[in-house]
Amino acid sequence: MRRRRALWVSAVMLVALSACGATGDEKQADDGGTQVATLATPEPDRTGSAQPKEQRPRERLDTTPEEFQALLGPYNRCLEEQGFPNKTGAGGDAPVGRPRVASPEELEKFEAANRICEPQFYPLPPWEKDPANPEARDFALNVVRCLKDKGVRYVEVSEDGISLALGGDQNDPRSISLGLDLAPECERKVAAASK
Repeated sequence: MRRRRALWVSAVMLVALSACGATGDEKQADDGGTQVATLATPEPDRTGSAQPKEQRPRERLDTTPEEFQALLGPYNRCLEEQGFPNKTGAGGDAPVGRPRVASPEELEKFEAANRICEPQFYPLPPWEKDPANPEARDFALNVVRCLKDKGVRYVEVSEDGISLALGGDQNDPRSISLGLDLAPECERKVAAASK
């Protein structure tokens, strides 16, 4: 119902806007013709890029820790620019995810920098697990079904509607370890089936 109303309102607005220039007070062009206000469509991007240049990176279901660390590059640079130095080593010992903080002062400094950097540069979750995806809950339910088919006894969708809860009320260690081992395989299987 809302969609019909939105389409109807849009159509009325389009007709009203197209009639704007036809009120009789049009300006005369240099060549003597009348100019009428029109809705112009912006020129298409001729560079061939379909996405905006400054877009947050997005993880994939099969993103490796090394790839994720590379996705964090712009985020870490932003933190440094905001005064929170990157304390991860230059080698392969860098932690995956957000930097660790040791003191309350560091935590306060990190939170201030993160408020600026996270919305711009921190990688978005895989689309299948993104809260913005209206089909994310269906994806999680299908992963749960797959895990149960593979022998995980205690698994369900968490309260957030996207994450998995392993172990149940019993905190069953077998369900937890088996679920953690099999979840990536089930996620890939469910994602492939939905394409």
